[in-house]
Amino acid sequence: MNYLYHLYIEFLTKYGIPKLFGDITFYVLPFCLSAAVLMLVVLFLVLFERKLLGWLTQRKGPNRVGIWGVLQTLADALKLLLKENVTPDKVDKFLFNLAPILVFIPAMTVFCIIPFSAEYTFVNTSTNVILYLVLVAFPMLSLFLGGWASNNKYALMGAARGIAQILSYEIPMTFVVLSVVTLAASMNMTGITLAQYSRNGLLGWFFIPCIIGFLIMFICVLAELNRCPFDLPEAESELICGYNTEYSGMRFALFYLSEYTLLFVNSLFMSIMFFGGYLSPFGVYLSQLLFGDTHLGTVLVYFEQAFWLCLKAFMIIFVIIWIRATLPRLASFDLLKFSWTILIPLAIFNLFIAVFIKYTMGGALCGLS
Repeated sequence: MNYLYHLYIEFLTKYGIPKLFGDITFYVLPFCLSAAVLMLVVLFLVLFERKLLGWLTQRKGPNRVGIWGVLQTLADALKLLLKENVTPDKVDKFLFNLAPILVFIPAMTVFCIIPFSAEYTFVNTSTNVILYLVLVAFPMLSLFLGGWASNNKYALMGAARGIAQILSYEIPMTFVVLSVVTLAASMNMTGITLAQYSRNGLLGWFFIPCIIGFLIMFICVLAELNRCPFDLPEAESELICGYNTEYSGMRFALFYLSEYTLLFVNSLFMSIMFFGGYLSPFGVYLSQLLFGDTHLGTVLVYFEQAFWLCLKAFMIIFVIIWIRATLPRLASFDLLKFSWTILIPLAIFNLFIAVFIKYTMGGALCGLS
């Protein structure tokens, strides 16, 4: 973020503001910007899913609040903010109130790890892939905490299902991440993105040599997000509402918000792992072709990089919603058996393929780097 930092310091100096103030406040601004963007994206995702599900299932979807129902999500958010936060008797009040906070904070933090462009990377450590895996799995512990603290057998059963599910599907997902790390020779998301650069555009992306790994990770992400057909922790026909049965008002909204935050973040992560992240599918940025190496062209490239990353993520989200409208829910035994007997052996096989490609072709996967 050096380029943005110098622009910010230059702006403050122009108006006589000390550089020390800029050094202190610079990292606050990206966090606030990320939080604001994330809230808007979540509101849009909720509306997008409801509209798309309505179209896929031949229903109208939201159409009353605002033009074409575009304000329906805002109305729902306002309703949850105004509703009373009911705390049932005989619950563990401290843990009951703590769980919604713990489930949202990691979801918000992991968003700051994603490199949206060559310049905008809020947290850019050499091992941020490991940090991502830790943070993205942490909310499930919070769901278990909320289900146990609710003193409700349906909530506890939903939370226990979630823990069993996350343990089963984290293992193949880890093997897939190892295969990508092997191909890129980096555990940094920006390094993984740049390792997929090719003059032939998308032909250098990792989804070509690692197509089995992408399919495995896609399935594991569905399971981690409790999305259909892996929505057993929230099976309304069996568990009322699952782990969040006793929650209402803003505490319920935090669970809901973290679910869509992780949906967006995991889609971004898969885009980085397999589809070149913020790289253009054409091998060259359109902003460079139109404006060359001018100052305007340089700035527009960063916005174009964010556009490509988000476009890839929304294409993945479209497929996830499509699956929700199409497939029925799996039985709990079949869900766990599918991971241990099919996905884990395939993930190990995919890792062997990645190692073979890396050390026989010297990293020259597809096209010319």
